[in-house]
Amino acid sequence: MIAIRGATTVENDTPEEIRSSVKELMGKLTALNGLDEKNTVLAIFSSTKDLRSFYPATAARETGFCICPLFSAEEPDIKGSLKKCIRVAVLAEICGKPKHVYLKKAENLRKDLKND
Repeated sequence: MIAIRGATTVENDTPEEIRSSVKELMGKLTALNGLDEKNTVLAIFSSTKDLRSFYPATAARETGFCICPLFSAEEPDIKGSLKKCIRVAVLAEICGKPKHVYLKKAENLRKDLKND
């Protein structure tokens, strides 16, 4: 089993923008890693405290990511941390190196992964 990580940001705390950003993030994670109902075990989302309008896990479910159990949590409010950020860790039973996805302002969280 491997963990596949990802993150994205939104400009505004609205259900529509959270849905759109989560759909893009999960779509890319799924496509790059060959995720499906048989190999995807769990997706755990976290979001920064400034995102209060909608659960990222609900956004994933509503936008079609229905292949495993989903969970949302709130991150601690860390001084200087990236704002309006949604992170995800997907556990999957796949072979090979995971392809992590960091979008929008979240790209700066993992500059070392830009060439993956």
